Amino acid sequence: MQKGSASKKVRPPQKQNRPGTETKMIPVPVSDYPNKPGSEKLRNKIALITGGDSGIGKAVAILFAKEGADISIAYLNETGDARDTAKIIEQQYGRKCLLIKGDLSKERHCGVVVKKTIQQFGSLDILVNNAAIHFEHKDFQAISTASLRKTFDTNIISFFWVTKAAIPYLKKGSCIINSSSVTAYRGSAGLVDYASTKGAIVSFTRSLSANLAKKNIRVNGVAPGPIWTPLIPSSFRPAKTAKHGSDVPLRRAGQPVEIAPCYLFLACEDSSYMTGQFLHPNGGEIING
Repeated sequence: MQKGSASKKVRPPQKQNRPGTETKMIPVPVSDYPNKPGSEKLRNKIALITGGDSGIGKAVAILFAKEGADISIAYLNETGDARDTAKIIEQQYGRKCLLIKGDLSKERHCGVVVKKTIQQFGSLDILVNNAAIHFEHKDFQAISTASLRKTFDTNIISFFWVTKAAIPYLKKGSCIINSSSVTAYRGSAGLVDYASTKGAIVSFTRSLSANLAKKNIRVNGVAPGPIWTPLIPSSFRPAKTAKHGSDVPLRRAGQPVEIAPCYLFLACEDSSYMTGQFLHPNGGEIING
């Protein structure tokens, strides 16, 4: 695993085409600690994870499988990453994994994702809304309407669509976990539209938690800081990618495997008295929320 460094240049400059793949990243992100055994906290649960093919979603999918859950992964088009994730889930941890390819910025596909999950597994216990994109724009005026709509449709509107389709299948004790970002709390000059969607996710989570409390369906979220995922080299300039995460107190980007336990905590009974809350694995940045 990558260690902290006193240098701001923590990895070689690199660039990928969007949406990026893990195998081309230097170094490849850490998604699992194979020598750490699970403890069956999610035994025989069914989890649907959007954006679960790589990055944080991949680490969450693997950890959930290690803890006994069968996994449904919705992903855009990164088939190689998705297959690698499914292989780990099925061969290393003996759980089932369904891969569903398609664009979550389309309402119809969001319904298809839930429908295929139910057809495959017969039920749903945990929904992780995690898929996201961002486009860096230093000049606010450069944010096009098409880019703005794509960012909102993918990052927050899809959360509404997938959740609406999933709620009829969720039952007492089920949970929803939404991925926000540290940018929701402190903003981001170069990611104004992205940060705005992440702020909307915070309000969505808090409001939905109140709406579903009577059904005993918990809704919480995670707001990561700078994490080493394919989103980074496929979105930022090579020089910025090289320094990603060097400005937080721990002076490095986090690895997906370091973020996944937050999702596990919120998915299992350890957090049975929590709803409407956010966890903040962000390398030490102090924020309100």
